[in-house]
Amino acid sequence: MTTGSSSTSRPSAGSSESSGISTFKGQDRALRADRLGTGGLLLSVLAATAPLMVVAGVMPTTFAVMGIVGQPLLFVLLGVVLVLFSVGYAEMSRHVHNAGAFYAYISRGLGGTAGASAALLALVAYNALQVGIYGIFGFEVSGALLTYLDIELAWWIPALVAALAVGALGWLKIDVNARVLGVLLVIEVVLVVIFDIAAVADPAKEGLSLHAFNPDTLTGAGVGTALCFCIAAFLGFEQAPVYAEETSKPHILVPRVMFLAVGGVAVFFAVSSWAITVATGPSGVVGASQKQSAGLLFFLTEERLGGTFTDVMHILFATGMFAAMLSFHNVVARYAFAMGREGLLPQAFGRTTGTSGAPGTGSLLQTVVSVVTVLGFAIADSGPVGDPTTPVLKLFTWAGNLGALGVILLMAAASLSVIVFFVRRGAAGAQAWRLATAAISGIALLGIAFYTIKDFDVLVGTGPDSYLNWLLPGIIGAAVVLGLVQGLVLRSRKPEVHARIGLGNEAFQLDKVAEAAESSS
Repeated sequence: MTTGSSSTSRPSAGSSESSGISTFKGQDRALRADRLGTGGLLLSVLAATAPLMVVAGVMPTTFAVMGIVGQPLLFVLLGVVLVLFSVGYAEMSRHVHNAGAFYAYISRGLGGTAGASAALLALVAYNALQVGIYGIFGFEVSGALLTYLDIELAWWIPALVAALAVGALGWLKIDVNARVLGVLLVIEVVLVVIFDIAAVADPAKEGLSLHAFNPDTLTGAGVGTALCFCIAAFLGFEQAPVYAEETSKPHILVPRVMFLAVGGVAVFFAVSSWAITVATGPSGVVGASQKQSAGLLFFLTEERLGGTFTDVMHILFATGMFAAMLSFHNVVARYAFAMGREGLLPQAFGRTTGTSGAPGTGSLLQTVVSVVTVLGFAIADSGPVGDPTTPVLKLFTWAGNLGALGVILLMAAASLSVIVFFVRRGAAGAQAWRLATAAISGIALLGIAFYTIKDFDVLVGTGPDSYLNWLLPGIIGAAVVLGLVQGLVLRSRKPEVHARIGLGNEAFQLDKVAEAAESSS
């Protein structure tokens, strides 16, 4: 039997089973192995970054709100920080294969109580990231229907349809989802690259200026908050270990995919944000972003590439968001599966769907949360059709920044956990350089988290005296505290459950040994 991950095994002679997954609890308590290779895993991870959404939405917003011309340099700096984070995180993935990823790693380093807290935090954060995208998706699709088909439709209708479609795909095989994500992702990237080339070929009057990479462009009070905006563009690469149980060689594929994802995203976004400054001119990018807002990219492409290209980009803007929703949905479902398997959620969440091996109950939970949240914001929306206030400025902005804050804190905790994990194993000397990178990245991530909380009113567009400035971050704080309480209660009342937090399939092996000992005594 294997430990630490599920694996497919050949049946013995005379066995009635054609195939099986070698975990003590059986196939319905393990995710299907050998379903993802490097390509499928990379596409599933990168889809969550929604490249066109970042280039069309995050970048103009950062230029406009923060007034920071050096956004390309920020992407380079953040890429360095996240590569440093990935060094220790990837090494941890060689020792821990669990769909709970963040909370499994934190459990191994900081203990089961901290792991229970991280589990609930991850569930809340990724749910928020996923649900928030429904707002901007519904708004974009509603606008497209009005523009191209003269159909007036409230934003929440396409948002609900998308939620149900994503939920249905969540029940399908992960390789089907990877193909869907892959096609959408490749087309998005190609469109943005075409724009980058067009911008370089037809620059503004300042020419091919590299001024945006000048460190002097990062001076000012908005740099910390701009970091918060930009780091949200990277979220998704850290999801690779979530799929570890569904790969044949997780100790090889997961680190490989993480470094490819971080490096590729950093270069892609740095070049694309620089292309925007070239197209507008570094001196004019802030003003153009303030004037055009999320329409800046489409304004620039129409000037250089024509209306047809821009129309196609609008369509891919929506499909890219759908891909991101599907990717985050899969991650939430797998976190719920891992938590159910280890007693942090009801046992029903710890079983997979028999026909596909997908975490069906977790998928259903995420779909219900999405539908209820969209309906709640729809009921509260008193604006006319086409008003972005509720779907974009509230649902998307509030939930997106809430989720980003949660993931930043998880990454900082994971950095500390990496250090403690290897020190306790007596491997501090052998892993010294990895521990150093984990420490540097952890400090940097805590700094970004500090600015996120400090400037939350700027991030969510509320006034300095708004109750939302403490209520929204308070949701993250409540998840941390409630998770700690659950961990402490389990340690006191169910120590055997507490001892298995973060162990995944390895806990099944402990059960088997215990039962064998009881039967022989």
